[in-house]
Amino acid sequence: MHPADTTDPQPSATAPATARAVVFTLPSSAAGSEREDTIAVEAPLELRIGGRPVTVLMRTPGHDEELVTGFLFGEGVIADADDIIAFERPDADHANVLNVRLMVAHRAFNLDRPFYSNSSCGICGKRSLESVELHAPAVQSSLTISRTVLTELPERLRAAQPVFARTGGVHASGLFTAAGELVAAREDVGRHNALDKLVGRALNEGQVPLSDRVLLVSGRVSYELVQKAVTAGIPILAAVGAPSSLAVELAARFGITLIGFLRPSGMNVYANPQRVMD
Repeated sequence: MHPADTTDPQPSATAPATARAVVFTLPSSAAGSEREDTIAVEAPLELRIGGRPVTVLMRTPGHDEELVTGFLFGEGVIADADDIIAFERPDADHANVLNVRLMVAHRAFNLDRPFYSNSSCGICGKRSLESVELHAPAVQSSLTISRTVLTELPERLRAAQPVFARTGGVHASGLFTAAGELVAAREDVGRHNALDKLVGRALNEGQVPLSDRVLLVSGRVSYELVQKAVTAGIPILAAVGAPSSLAVELAARFGITLIGFLRPSGMNVYANPQRVMD
């Protein structure tokens, strides 16, 4: 197996992904104590396009260019990574500002969201029901994966989560082969941000659509994660938590195999089970 491209906890181009905080530990039946603890950083990233502020993404610093690439792709602002001419930071003191120069500048201002996007919601602030509707083709893929391999994926993803190991405060997304090899993993306080980072990486590598990859996400599966998987052409989406009703509906409609409650002991398959073998 080749080594997976996992998350770098403190990429040099941005602010740290973790911080220190003083906490008071209060056990149920003993005196409390004071100590330092490591916590995940949540910081605003001001996204500018052509020098004009477009939105603020609340994220964990690290892989910001991948995050923005995946975000712009998911929003339909870019068709592929070649639409981006360059990423620019105003100066070394502005690690939380990122300017993007695009090939077709006027497309950048069709983003249908307000100036602020929080880390818990990938579609918060959409202005109408129509803007939530997904306009994309169904995912076409002959990829299959065995139940045995699927049950091994959560442990492999957990091993590639250095920020979670230190803080317990971030989500993760991982891309796997059908044989269970971890290709890449990303972490973030926002589950949709972690996925955007993965999609941004894949765009930069010319790998979209990801029709031969399995996506595993920590936590639950909501609408926006399925939406992003459809846009990236990912045929199998698994999670350690539960899916929402709209996530199940969208996965069934767009041909994605949706798996929830993935454990070593088994799983629930909510849509398109034909890709899960034996």
